[in-house]
Amino acid sequence: MSLLVAASLFAVQANAATPAPNYSKPSNWLCLPDRTDLCTTPLATTALNPNGYGSTGQSPVAKDASIDCFYVYPTMSRDGGMNSDLNPGDNEEKAATVSQFARFAGSCRTFAPIYRSMTLGAVAAAAAGADVTKPAMLAYSDVRAAWKEYLAKYNQGRPYVLIGHSQGSLMLQQLIAREIEGSPEAKRMKLAVIPGFNLLVPQGKLVGGTFKQTPVCSRPGQTGCVLTWVSFRERNVPPNGAIFGVADKPGMTVACTNPAKPGAIGWVSLDSYWNTRSVLPVPGGPIVWSIEGDPPSPFLRTEGLVSAQCVQGGPRGYLSIRTNADPADRRTDRIGGEVAVLGMFIPGWGMHLADMSAPMGDLIRQVDELSPRPRTTAQQAR
Repeated sequence: MSLLVAASLFAVQANAATPAPNYSKPSNWLCLPDRTDLCTTPLATTALNPNGYGSTGQSPVAKDASIDCFYVYPTMSRDGGMNSDLNPGDNEEKAATVSQFARFAGSCRTFAPIYRSMTLGAVAAAAAGADVTKPAMLAYSDVRAAWKEYLAKYNQGRPYVLIGHSQGSLMLQQLIAREIEGSPEAKRMKLAVIPGFNLLVPQGKLVGGTFKQTPVCSRPGQTGCVLTWVSFRERNVPPNGAIFGVADKPGMTVACTNPAKPGAIGWVSLDSYWNTRSVLPVPGGPIVWSIEGDPPSPFLRTEGLVSAQCVQGGPRGYLSIRTNADPADRRTDRIGGEVAVLGMFIPGWGMHLADMSAPMGDLIRQVDELSPRPRTTAQQAR
């Protein structure tokens, strides 16, 4: 059974899952406001420009954010079995939270629950046809419980943004559909940033399908909508049967919003952040980020190195990513993002690993614009 099928099944059975962790305990959160944790530790970041490495700065941490961000991390756990335990790994759940979410601490109060996510083993089992409905139910029941605790204890009527990726986006899709649409909380949801998992809409429409009331963002500055996309390298069209990018229901397509400029039709330049310490395989071998040598910090920021364009056609919908290679400049002409298993890259997963990093700067900008204010700490590298 695929994860997409499981999603439709566990949505109506989630209440049958085993009891969730006690989210009144701070130890069951990776990130919470007013404490030192993964999200309040500034990230050293260097600008990588066409002429080479530029300045290095620290990611900012806001002290007066008027908006909240609630994050659900993707599939990262290598734990045995179908669900992870509640002990997040340094190179697993914690690493994803640092790379995908910590920078939003410059724009919002950060909330990231630890949950019993489906493991990498569960994803492999699903790909082989196994029924993963129960593991999906368990994972969602935790996310739902964390959300309920957030609303009861922390929200206090504040506006919020939902952020997830891959499995995290699947969980947030279900949370929006089951807990937020039609509730008072819907009016306070400024954005949902949920890439890396198919979100279905009727072909030619912005709402319907996965969500009945919440539209796909279609213009800059729009609120109460979702930013959603699945990334594929330019000229790599999602093949038939691909896990991402192809709708599995008649009359539907996979929604796509350009994360840099919602509603844009053509190519748009991206503001990107890259983890230079990643050891994941890349087509063509390890990336040489600059002819000047190794990166001076764990993270690099590039502006205009890559561009993106939404592509829609029948059941297919995806974000096409291209590298703006220039052999004359000093920075890399390559980026990674494909998923490899046993040394082979899987076409149907596209550039899944670049979904968040490629437009990260654009996402931060859009969330920051929801709560404009003077910066209180060092600016991010430019």
